[in-house]
Amino acid sequence: MQRAPEVPVDMMISFPGGKKVDATFNGFRIQTDQSVKGGGEASAPEPFDLFLASIGTCAGIFVLGFCQARNLPTAGVRLVQRATHNAETKRLEQVAIEIHVPEGFPAQYRDALVRVADQCKVKKTILQPPAFHVATVVDSESAVSVQ
Repeated sequence: MQRAPEVPVDMMISFPGGKKVDATFNGFRIQTDQSVKGGGEASAPEPFDLFLASIGTCAGIFVLGFCQARNLPTAGVRLVQRATHNAETKRLEQVAIEIHVPEGFPAQYRDALVRVADQCKVKKTILQPPAFHVATVVDSESAVSVQ
C-alpha cells in the first residue's frame, strides 16, 4: 500500500518587533526572541532552542504512544535531553536522550522504548537532511517602499 503524500505546510514568518521572529501556520503562532545578550528581550525561546525541543518532543510522542498502546502508566516517565556543542565552533556535536522510567516500569519494555524513540521523524530528517532553497521574491502588490 502506498502512503499518501504529505500536504506541504506553508509557514509565514514575521517580525513583530525587536529581535522577535514569529512563525504562523495551521492556526498556530510560534514566537521566538533572542537572549538579552543577543540583543533581544528573552521573551520567548530562541529558534535553535525550538529546534532542540522538536527533537525531544518528537521522541517523546513516540514513547508516549508506545506506552498508551500497551496501557502502560506514564506517571514518572520522562525524557532528559542533553545537547553537546563544540567549544571552538559552537556547533551542535551530539544530542543524547535518556528515557527515565520509574522502578516499577516493566523491564521487558525498556529496550523497546529506545527503539520507538529512535523512530522520531525530526531525528530521521537530520540524519538524511533535505535540500534547502532560499530565494528573494518581490511582491509588487504588497510592496512597502524603502526610503
